[in-house]
Amino acid sequence: LPFPQKLWVMAESNQFQSIWWSEGGKCVAIAEELFKAEVLGKERPLQVFAMQNIKSFLRQLNRYGFIKIQRDFQRSASLPEFLAEEAAVSAHSQILYYYNSSFNREHPNLLEKCKRR
Repeated sequence: LPFPQKLWVMAESNQFQSIWWSEGGKCVAIAEELFKAEVLGKERPLQVFAMQNIKSFLRQLNRYGFIKIQRDFQRSASLPEFLAEEAAVSAHSQILYYYNSSFNREHPNLLEKCKRR
C-alpha cells in the first residue's frame, strides 16, 4: 500500500497504541516515543514501514502534504487548575498532530487525492 493508505489503516486499527484519529477524524495523532518503539524501532513488534527513523517518517508525512498542528489549550485563572493543566499539556507535548485535507476519517474517498509531492 502507498504511505497514506498505510497510515489510514494504522489510525483505524486497534492494533496500534501509538497512532489514532483526533479532532473528529480530521487529524492523525502520534505519540512520538511510543510510535518510535512500536512501529519504527529495531525490535518493533509491528513493522509497517521500511524506515526506522522518526525523521524519515515525518519527512514522508510532509511529502504527502501533511502539516503539523499545534494544540492550543485554554488556561484557568486559579493556581491549582493551572498546575493541573500544565501537567496535562506537558503530557500532550510528545503527541504530534498532523492534518491533511485529503486525510479525513469521515471521507475515505478523499485518500486517492493524497499524492506525493
